[in-house]
Amino acid sequence: MLEVERLSAGYGPVQILRDVSLVVSDGDVVTLVGGNGSGKSTLLNTVCGIMRPLGGRVVLDGTDITGWSSEAIVARGMTQVPEGRRLFPNMTVRENLLLGAYRRRDRGGIARDQAWIYELFPVLEDRQRQAAGSLSGGEQQMVAIGRGLMARPRLLILDELSLGLAPIMVDTLVDALAKVHHEGMTIFVVEQDVATAFDIARTGYVLEDGRVVLSGATAELRSNPHVKKAYLGI
Repeated sequence: MLEVERLSAGYGPVQILRDVSLVVSDGDVVTLVGGNGSGKSTLLNTVCGIMRPLGGRVVLDGTDITGWSSEAIVARGMTQVPEGRRLFPNMTVRENLLLGAYRRRDRGGIARDQAWIYELFPVLEDRQRQAAGSLSGGEQQMVAIGRGLMARPRLLILDELSLGLAPIMVDTLVDALAKVHHEGMTIFVVEQDVATAFDIARTGYVLEDGRVVLSGATAELRSNPHVKKAYLGI
């Protein structure tokens, strides 16, 4: 579904990514892990059209989308849930969710998807008329995920799902994503918490200093000596 081929990117004269390649296959759950400053956010910004690459290609469903606008990429079926959630705090939960469907015109489908999100996150139905900024961090993350799902993407990208959240809330979100994947959605998780990322995904990539240094099944990466020492504290 998504192929990143020898992607290089940076800010002005500073190069961050160097020949990064990875694949997110249709129906898979894939993670990219790495520490602060490894280049994860730069990769997502480039893949999602926020930044232009210095070299390489981004291919979605066989179409080269390198350099496309973010709006065109969303229309093509790829949606990102950004780091920090970036909700509209003075708007209600319901209004934030509906913003995710701004390109859609199928009112019946929008209503069904909204009901599905309330099934995934029942607390949001109780809070739907409440300002999003008044919610807890975990509840705001639920809204951010729900807003992404309202675009009805075929590929959902999540940037730092667990950032700042209590373990019990992270477990709730992981369970919800398992249900989303069971519905057939392809998921790409970019995450600093390696243990959580490996719980979610079946395939993983490790990014260090702007390069992919390891890749493979997450079960194998979990037992890799470098990953155990550098990321899992073992």
